[in-house]
Order: sequence, then C-alpha cells, then structure tokens
Amino acid sequence: MKKLFWVGIICLLVFEILNVYFIMPMPGSQKMNSIDVAWFLYRRRWVFRVVFGLLIAAGLLKSTWMRKWVLLISMVLIAVVVYMANFKMAADHMFYQPKKLLLVNAAENKVDSQRLVIGIINNGEAKAYPIQFLGFHHQVQDSIGGMPVIVTYCTVCRTGRVFEPLVNGKQEQFRLVGMDHFNAMFEDKTTGSWWRQATGEAITGKLKGLRLPEIFSAQTSLAEWLRLNPRSLIMQADPAFIKSYDSTTKYESGKSRSKLTGTDSLSWKDKSWVIGIKIDKERKAYDWNKLKTERIIHDKIDNTPILLVLATDNKSFFAFERPDANSRFSLTNDTIIYNSHRFRIDGRGIDTSFSLKPLPAYQEFWHSWQTFNPGTKK
Repeated sequence: MKKLFWVGIICLLVFEILNVYFIMPMPGSQKMNSIDVAWFLYRRRWVFRVVFGLLIAAGLLKSTWMRKWVLLISMVLIAVVVYMANFKMAADHMFYQPKKLLLVNAAENKVDSQRLVIGIINNGEAKAYPIQFLGFHHQVQDSIGGMPVIVTYCTVCRTGRVFEPLVNGKQEQFRLVGMDHFNAMFEDKTTGSWWRQATGEAITGKLKGLRLPEIFSAQTSLAEWLRLNPRSLIMQADPAFIKSYDSTTKYESGKSRSKLTGTDSLSWKDKSWVIGIKIDKERKAYDWNKLKTERIIHDKIDNTPILLVLATDNKSFFAFERPDANSRFSLTNDTIIYNSHRFRIDGRGIDTSFSLKPLPAYQEFWHSWQTFNPGTKK
C-alpha cells in the first residue's frame, strides 16, 4: 500500500509542476508547442488532484509507517508545491486588474508626460493608458465613446493591443491565466478558452480560432498624445498597486537588461525593437534603429504604398497609407508635408480637410512579431 502513497505523491508533484511549467516563463517551456496539453491539464486539474489524492489517502490509511518523519517531509513538500503553483506562481495572483480605474483630464493628471501610453479615440472621446500601469495589470477593462474595450499589454513581447471584448456578439470578461511563446494569455469567463494577447485569438478551448475585434490604437509619449488630443482623459495609478508599478523608465526607454523584458540595442536580434505593420494578410517589420535615423520611411506592403513617421520625441510613431506609389512626403519637425499641404504627425490635415489614412502599427520585440506574424517581411 505504501506504493500507492508514493505513486500519488510523485504524480501529484509532477502534475502541479507541469500545470505551471507550460504556461509560465520557465526554461524551455515557452518554446514548446504545448498549449493544448497545458489547457487539458488545467481544465481537468481537479480530476487529477482527486485521483492522486485518493492514492495518497489509500496509502496512508492502509500502511504502517515506522519512519513518520519521511511521511511528514513528503506531505510538507507537496503542500509547499501546491501552494506555490496555485498562489505564488499563478498569473492572476501575481498581476491583478485595477481595483479602482481612475481617469482624469490633463489638468489633474499626475503621470509623467514623458511616459509611454496606449491611446484610443472613439466617437470623439480620447483616452490614454500609461504603459507603466498596463505592464503590471496586463489588461484594463473600460469603455470609450460608449464602446467596451479591453486595453492589454505584455512587457515580455512589448505588445500593446486594444480589443472589443465581444465573443459571439456578447460582452465577455477575461482574466490573466499565463503565457504561451512569451505572450500573455487570457481566459474567458464563459467557456474557459485561452486567448492570445498579441492577436486577440482564442488558441485553445471551445472557442479556438475565434478572434476579438481589434480597436485601432496608437503608442506615443503622453506629452505627444496630449498635444494632439488635449481633451483626452489619462489613466492614473491605482493606490492599491503603487508599489507594483514601474517607477523608472528603463523598460520604456530600452535600458532594462532583464532577460525577459530587456532590450537589445542592435538590430534584428530577438529583443530588438521593430515596428510591425499589418495590411489585410500582409505583414512587414521595420527596424526601429533605422526609423530613429531616418524618421520617415516610404515603402510598399504588397500593393499598398505606406508611410512610417517618427515624432521628434523619438517615441511616438504613426503609419499611413500613401495616395499612390509615386507620392513623396517630407517631415519638418512634427509636421508632415505633402503637395504643399501640411498634416499633423498623426495624419490629420492642418490646412486641408483631407487626412491621411492611418494603418495599424506596433512597436514590439522582433521575437514577438515574427512568432505571431509568420511569413512577415523585413
């Protein structure tokens, strides 16, 4: 009967470790295509725990233990592993959603204007969400212009995305559950399916293959965002998590040397920054170092001529569709010039009612962009 006890102990120990290993950044785990196995184990975790628990109980009740210290150490060990796996190392016990979502106008704002934000505009309403807060929360659920949104950010991929949390036409709630290929994953409350932050796609579970509607957003400095949108509201720090927020600008400026979130200053390395642009099914990445040097890039993605510009703050960037392949633009300070007409850095006409057509563009680590955009060009 002691064999039952040891089988139960070992199996439960291995199970709890694997349950965390597959969905957290551990050696080798994030390079495996193991998401379906991870989801299977997680969704049936109580079945495994009950079975292994019964084996342990049977071994305890029907065996005579001479060396009770062995029994005690085994039980303490399994208790510690279970506690660590389900509380200390569980994603939603490490990173929490805001308890109080506070947004204020520019006059009341307390966020450093040089911090990066994810900005959104809908139905005439503008809001900015500082990355220093998003990086901890991973997601912020809000509404803008009457539309519900989920503003997300993954510091390990450097990906900011905004989605409409609609699944089959119904508003859904999500919680952080872990990561896959170094990208944050969210679990929907209704079906328990897991969704990838970088794409808004359900990658395993009942809803596998569905995608959340993506909302156009821009990554800029707060100063630039407010210059362009002076009536914008700005998310403020939640008092409950003041000590958890990044109080430095090392991550945002690329000076962090963390293995997971640090930046490689060279080009086209895993942790190098790129600007990724999506047009229909076509994907292309642009070297951040090149953009910093040139500040304006003319190119073509498939048959679409594009324009990529960087503001003088070396933080705020925008991409547009050019009228035709022969059109050439110039950039003076933060003013785009085309055919003697002037446009703001975000493409809005200054001396014309015409505005440039914006394109979705994202700053992220090269390893992330190429992983979630297979076949991307550079």
